[in-house]
Amino acid sequence: MKKQQPQISEERILEASWELLGEEGIEKFSMRRLADRLGIQAPSIYWYFKSKQTLYQRMANQISKIILEEFHSEGDWKEQLTGLATTVRDVLRRYPCSTQLMMLTLPHEPDIVRFTNRMLLCVEPTPLEQEQKLQAVLTIMNFVFHFVLDDYEHQRNVSAIMKERGELPSDEMTQLLNGMSETDAGLFRRMFKSGMFELMGTDGAFEFGLKLILLGIEQVIKEQEQNEQEQEQ
Repeated sequence: MKKQQPQISEERILEASWELLGEEGIEKFSMRRLADRLGIQAPSIYWYFKSKQTLYQRMANQISKIILEEFHSEGDWKEQLTGLATTVRDVLRRYPCSTQLMMLTLPHEPDIVRFTNRMLLCVEPTPLEQEQKLQAVLTIMNFVFHFVLDDYEHQRNVSAIMKERGELPSDEMTQLLNGMSETDAGLFRRMFKSGMFELMGTDGAFEFGLKLILLGIEQVIKEQEQNEQEQEQ
């Protein structure tokens, strides 16, 4: 009896892709591994996605759509950017390797375009120049992307070390720092021993970093308004 071909669809391919990314990371992701998971031959996937890059584009588009659905715009430009950045971080943390996908793809999908447009609308009411508005939202998104990515890679490193050694090499780190001079490692050593680096990746660290960027944008706006007032006098 001829073996029945497994049922496959674009939705199932996307679902399996997220599963595979969660288990093996983007470094080991391939169309062959994806096909094995689906129980099909790799050419069957190419009927839906002509390349791995095309698949990545569609997955990034999926993430953009979820962000748009969960983001609710309220308040002034600072409140909207804060809400958007927080929503992006929350969504990216739920989908493995989604940050890398967003960084690897171009805005050639409809929901990625809508997401980018929505970011720009947050700063549209400000007196910034158009190129400054674009730079402002790109700076915030780059912060969010790298914040999530740094936390993701840190957790992976911790898991790998725990799997290999059964414990974190904190004693080795302490020994290294104790063997270095005050000039080379004094401040770093005190921060490490006081647990400061454990704050990396936390909500507090995210909120503080975002605040710094927003204050910078606000300062640029104030300087421009001041310059305009001086020119009018």
